[in-house]
Amino acid sequence: MSSKGIRDRVAVVGMGCTRFGEHWASSAEDMLVDAAGEVFETTPVARDDVDAYWLGTLGSGQSGLTLSKALSLDYKPVSRVENYCATGSEAFRNACYAVASGAYDRVMAIGVEKLKDSGFSGLLRADPPGDGTAPELSLTAPAAFSLLDPAYCARYSVDPADMRSAMTHVAWKNHDNGTRNPKAQFRSGVTKEKIERAPKVAGRLGVFDCSGVSDGAAAALIVRAEDAFEYTDRPMFVKGLALAAGPALGASDSEYDYTTFPEVVRSARDAFAQAGVTDPRHEISFAEVHDCFTPTELVLMEDFGFAERGQAWKDILDGAFELSGRLPVNPDGGLKSFGHPVGASGLRMLYEVWLQFRGAAGERQLADPRLALTHNLGGRPGSCVSFVSVVGSERG
Repeated sequence: MSSKGIRDRVAVVGMGCTRFGEHWASSAEDMLVDAAGEVFETTPVARDDVDAYWLGTLGSGQSGLTLSKALSLDYKPVSRVENYCATGSEAFRNACYAVASGAYDRVMAIGVEKLKDSGFSGLLRADPPGDGTAPELSLTAPAAFSLLDPAYCARYSVDPADMRSAMTHVAWKNHDNGTRNPKAQFRSGVTKEKIERAPKVAGRLGVFDCSGVSDGAAAALIVRAEDAFEYTDRPMFVKGLALAAGPALGASDSEYDYTTFPEVVRSARDAFAQAGVTDPRHEISFAEVHDCFTPTELVLMEDFGFAERGQAWKDILDGAFELSGRLPVNPDGGLKSFGHPVGASGLRMLYEVWLQFRGAAGERQLADPRLALTHNLGGRPGSCVSFVSVVGSERG
């Protein structure tokens, strides 16, 4: 059973995004000001015209005061949310539902993370006390996701050399896309030979199989769909928003084989049903997905139905998900080129869709994109949350 959804009831009418990277001279507050500032500079909306704000951040601030102080807000409601790596998307989801409910006319979803100051990659968190039955929590994120590689090879009888080539191709593709994006952290292409020679991090995952560490912020202005053209000539309409949190059985589930993310399957199914998508492989124009590690993107292609089970590695090597392929994936460069400032990544993905729909993506511009998917995955295989959005350039 899917959610009832809010198809075509809300629209994005403005977006902003900082460059992602090492912002040693900027604070989280500075980046929030920059991301929100881009929205206000490009729409007929001022800071005080926004009725309410949703802030997504995992470790760069507590409470709504993080944003109200940065923007000097005049006693506006600010909700601070967190949902692992789907934190930015969670801010967007909550903001959209607030407008759809009729509670507010104009709201902003904004996400920020300042990872470089922490010295850590990925989630800035301490695992909560437990009963000791979750052994996967003792693994690093690279170690946990490295298990996807041998598990996939074993289940589908894929030669490890072919799997390695497919993983390499994912990294090469996303870095190549990032060379065309002025807001990406890493803008240099990487050869396949260099990717495969890189020092190993966990299992067969090398440095270039893992997303980087960066700082960044991104924001979206959301209004009722019927009012959208009062703000912009090219709104982005929300078709479906789905979030799934799994039972977190992890390594204790004897039936889980590390070749799929059940949470992704469920959230994608829900989002597609809300949006009226019955054939995602042919109806989705392009996708921004959570390529935290190269085998993650490969498995996601099958979980979304973009590839048949056991066949994604072939489709990847055939170029199906490149800019010129049948379904471009991560045209902006993905987490591989941007890094992953947790609170901002989901909104950064939507920012790329915003640019593509407006024909403003420069060298990576796709031909006539109509429907896009964005996706965040938080946690680890067998124990995660998954967010999927479907957004369109036209109101149905």
